[in-house]
Amino acid sequence: MSAKGVRSGDLHTLISTHFQNDTRPLGIAVSGGSDSLALLHLMAEWRGAPLRCVTVDHGLRAASAGEAAQVADICAGLGIPHDTLEWTGWDGQGNLPAAARVARYALMANWAQDRGLDGIALGHTADDVAETLLMRLARRAGVDGLAAMQARRQEGGVTLHRPLLHAHRADLRSYLDARAIAWIDDPTNTDARYRRTQTRRALEALAPACITADALSDVAHHLREASDTLGYYAAREVAQIASFEHGDLLLEAAPFGALRPDIARRILQAGLGWITGPGYGARGPDVTRMLARLDAGQGGTLAGCRITQSGGSIRLAREFAAIAAERVPQGALWDNRWHLDGPAVEGAAVGALGPDGRKMCAEWRESGLPAHSVDTTPALWIGQTLVAAPLAGYANGMSARLDRTAADLQAVLLSH
Repeated sequence: MSAKGVRSGDLHTLISTHFQNDTRPLGIAVSGGSDSLALLHLMAEWRGAPLRCVTVDHGLRAASAGEAAQVADICAGLGIPHDTLEWTGWDGQGNLPAAARVARYALMANWAQDRGLDGIALGHTADDVAETLLMRLARRAGVDGLAAMQARRQEGGVTLHRPLLHAHRADLRSYLDARAIAWIDDPTNTDARYRRTQTRRALEALAPACITADALSDVAHHLREASDTLGYYAAREVAQIASFEHGDLLLEAAPFGALRPDIARRILQAGLGWITGPGYGARGPDVTRMLARLDAGQGGTLAGCRITQSGGSIRLAREFAAIAAERVPQGALWDNRWHLDGPAVEGAAVGALGPDGRKMCAEWRESGLPAHSVDTTPALWIGQTLVAAPLAGYANGMSARLDRTAADLQAVLLSH
């Protein structure tokens, strides 16, 4: 469906087509702005699944708590349960919009899992797609960065749904106006200090040259098709050249070196993410430099991973320095990927084995892993006393279980 001239009936079609016959419980993220409020009412009229609404109060404006309460009242009128989540993590440092976004998605993902929801519907529109493309052009992004956001994406263990990517903000506001529904205008949306506000103004200035939100949205969706195609071929290639060894990823060096650069880049980035888990990956220029080093038979560290070459293989392993200080209670997931199974030990915690712990394991070489990889395997500690290191030949009744599979690597490439 074209992004241009979407009518009210088409808006309902976008919702019903996106979800089709899916009747699993869904969350709806609503800030009270026009896009998310229109999504809420459209979903309420659709009613194809049990619904629950969430508002994240970032606590950055005096009016935010009242706005969340206003959304709760609207939901009560629609018969939809509502929850408000509060973010208190801003320390005044770094990029506020980026930090707020990361926190918002993490809070909502946990909320959805706690409530037994299959996914969360978000109110992103064609205008958001166009604005994001312009912002990423300024960062000299490649195909993936310029591609339209995905209509469905896994994040934090839940599916994010964006059913309105082919609707414009003006369409949604017309829909609300026709029903005499008022929305909240967030003053930060017109604050010229923020990049997105600057981008919206730039987009208005480009209109006389026929560079419109419609046109940019179409371009971004074309690039999404190209990105998905590249991901498909990268997934096919990695299935032929990848193997796995106790949490490390091994790639056959010769066939990897023969790959087209963009395919090799995708595999490297996906491999790094497979090891470290979700989050922001390596910067593009850093990946380019690492690919050049690999072509020269070298390695290095990147995005919390150590990359080495030996015996015709490229090994991607966790970097010890990135996890040296991380410890979690026994039974908890460690380093986003490891479980230690076995009897409970009072006062014990899971952390990296490390060089000192490795020296306590006489049979660590039996693992077949290089020393730097053994150092990053999970171990059970009581203070500085090593209790168990199952992957280093000192099981002591414990076993290590990796929360990663080859299918997960494929999924990263196919959903890039």
